[in-house]
Amino acid sequence: MAEQKILKLGNPNLRKEALEYPPDWIGSDSFEKLLLDMRETLRASGGIGLAAPQINILYRVVVIDIVNPNTRYGTIELSPFEVYINPKIYILEKETEGFWEGCLSVPGMMGYVERPKKIRIDYLNRKGEPKSKVAQGFLSTVFQHEFDHLDGILYVDRISDPKLFSFEDEYKEFHV
Repeated sequence: MAEQKILKLGNPNLRKEALEYPPDWIGSDSFEKLLLDMRETLRASGGIGLAAPQINILYRVVVIDIVNPNTRYGTIELSPFEVYINPKIYILEKETEGFWEGCLSVPGMMGYVERPKKIRIDYLNRKGEPKSKVAQGFLSTVFQHEFDHLDGILYVDRISDPKLFSFEDEYKEFHV
């Protein structure tokens, strides 16, 4: 188990579409090592979500771990460590909601992004079992942000107004 280097904006691998994770690999030693590395990397970075492509593993695996409701995004809903393999998003409400987002691959920056307000996620869990989850509000944004990484999309691609892209310090001073 080891903390991994997080790829940053400009690395071409962040822009590649990730491959489906083979279900027959779930539970293998290499799978468990990947999850441990992702968990350790996420916790060491202070983030709330991490996609495998961010550590240069081009497979459709995401971990979310919101153990502290008080984050740089304000107070948010807890979501204990969970693994999402080959997730698919279904929009349940076309109405959008906007939040300021940051990213471990775009350190020190924040941007305002509007996304669908309510979604359903179908995925395989860490045991390979099919699961479904409904998310709304900021948690919906977290999932959409992380799953975008699986398609080579970064939140900066979704900022519609460049005036709402900021260094984190200026975000805290002028936008909170």
